[in-house]
Amino acid sequence: MPELPEVEVVRRTLEPHLVGASVERVEVRAPALREPLDADAFERHAAGRRVAAVRRRAKYLLVDLETADAPATTLVLHLGMSGRITVRAAGDGEPLPHEHLVVHLAGGRRLSFRDPRRFGQAFVLPTADLDTDSHFAHLGIEPLADEGESALDGAHLRRAAVGRRGPVKPFLMDSTVVVGVGNIYASEALWEAGVHPKRTVRRIAAARWERLAEKVREVLARAIAEGGTTLNDFTDGEGNAGYFQVSLAVYGREGEACPRCGEAVRRVVQAGRSTFYCVGCQR
Repeated sequence: MPELPEVEVVRRTLEPHLVGASVERVEVRAPALREPLDADAFERHAAGRRVAAVRRRAKYLLVDLETADAPATTLVLHLGMSGRITVRAAGDGEPLPHEHLVVHLAGGRRLSFRDPRRFGQAFVLPTADLDTDSHFAHLGIEPLADEGESALDGAHLRRAAVGRRGPVKPFLMDSTVVVGVGNIYASEALWEAGVHPKRTVRRIAAARWERLAEKVREVLARAIAEGGTTLNDFTDGEGNAGYFQVSLAVYGREGEACPRCGEAVRRVVQAGRSTFYCVGCQR
């Protein structure tokens, strides 16, 4: 499943193609996604508007649309487990397999949303309503905050852990605490910080919370810089695969030697997800 770095990579690769472009029409080719696509809403609230910005909130891609005579709206896209969002060149008009949504841009280019497993989402909201919408209202802070936003630090994690008893790995993946830290990057950040994934959040000192927050930020930033992680079929907005998978220290490396201490990497299932860790140097 694409995680925060993959969505951010898609955002960055789409941005130069979309900002300033005009939406001529929106075509729904297969409405069956996690939430059925509403063709009428896309046509009413997206067609004829200009793309003002391409943003990200958690694992949602936000395409802000504006026009001179109506409130701004936002096209919201979620990749789900297997979604791909790419820009197709003018003249490349053949329908693609599993293509659910096509945004036709002035000049002939197309924004294509494909999703073979159909767990993705696509809908339009008034931009002013994003923060209070049910898809977003429960979300925690961004781990890679821009200037002026709340930053992820040890104090935030420590406060969020008050009253909890569970292990730290599922806690890191709780989107009400911090968004976008999915399974791969939680395992990698815990290894970087030397924290055992089964350690209860009640037994983590302030200094270790600070180190863990730092490593979460570092791992996510490195993954973005390397184009995300392509384990199955992830590609960016221009169709390129990511390369961070070659940098993974423990995820998917059960039985291999830990890069830090040489002990064998182990795997355990937590909350239905595989966790990879080193018994030798994670405490």
